[in-house]
Amino acid sequence: MVLKKSAAAVLFAGLLATVSHVAMAAESVNFVSWGGSTQDAQKQAWADPFSKASGITVVQDGPTDYGKLKAMVESGNVQWDVVDVEADFALRAAAEGLLEPLDFSVIQRDKIDPRFVSDHGVGSFYFSFVLGYNEGKLGSGKPQDWSALFDTKTYPGKRALYKWPSPGVLELALLADGVTADKLYPLDLDRAFKKLDTIKKDIVWWGGGAQSQQLLASGEASIGQFWNGRIYALQQDGAPVGVSWKQNLVMADILVIPKGSKNKAAAMKFLAHASSAKGQADFSNLTAYAPVNVDSVARLDSVLAPNLPTAYAKDQITLDFAYWAKNGQDIATRWNEWLVK
Repeated sequence: MVLKKSAAAVLFAGLLATVSHVAMAAESVNFVSWGGSTQDAQKQAWADPFSKASGITVVQDGPTDYGKLKAMVESGNVQWDVVDVEADFALRAAAEGLLEPLDFSVIQRDKIDPRFVSDHGVGSFYFSFVLGYNEGKLGSGKPQDWSALFDTKTYPGKRALYKWPSPGVLELALLADGVTADKLYPLDLDRAFKKLDTIKKDIVWWGGGAQSQQLLASGEASIGQFWNGRIYALQQDGAPVGVSWKQNLVMADILVIPKGSKNKAAAMKFLAHASSAKGQADFSNLTAYAPVNVDSVARLDSVLAPNLPTAYAKDQITLDFAYWAKNGQDIATRWNEWLVK
């Protein structure tokens, strides 16, 4: 009888261990980002190593869709666990109750640049809008700052600008018009649109990174506003493009967890890995976007480092994400009206 009880106990313990192992193996995180080379790099730098170390499967999904995120949360049927969003949306979504508060006993908040962390979001990466130009179109002329966009005599040709109503274009217009960085906010919208009116007929709009690269490399646009990583990629491919980092405008993507995530604990662990010194450095070395972890800089590739925003901190102007979170929807209405005038 004693032997039978012992055998039963061993069998029961074995079953528990098997069930536990299966449960661990079944744990997963649904990760949503923007697709393309950026999400490929996030998979390589974060998802694959995280899965290998933790046993938690990371399912890739996308693209990021703000309307879909909001609908999921409001319906109570949340299919996403970690979502890469723009910084201003992260703050607005938090204010609307759409996000889970982060667990900073799991995520090392003190290692994250304060510009890129809040109670409901931790930086994915940051980048700069820089002034890029086609050297073949401009010859010996080397534009220095955003004012060159509005000097069509010295720097002829089309101007490539980001078409969405988000941080960047209005700020560069005000800087070019003489507004100092410390006086940018609140944005003087009348002044910004008046400045943009002076080149409106010369603007070609881009909505994504690949399109912006094509416009500049082909010479369809001789000068414009670009994500720094896209300029670096063109230069690596041998395209005749130059860059000015003066007044580079800092923007960020933020990782958030939608309210009601079914895998919240696993999502917190994933965020801890993605925002770690190694995770951030590995992603930066793949993309030429900058790390949000302050300990990552020492891990950056020595050849790549001079091409990152981290090397141009003195020339940086960090866009006001909180201002845009509060005012972005009203600005978007005016922006869209101005576009069709």
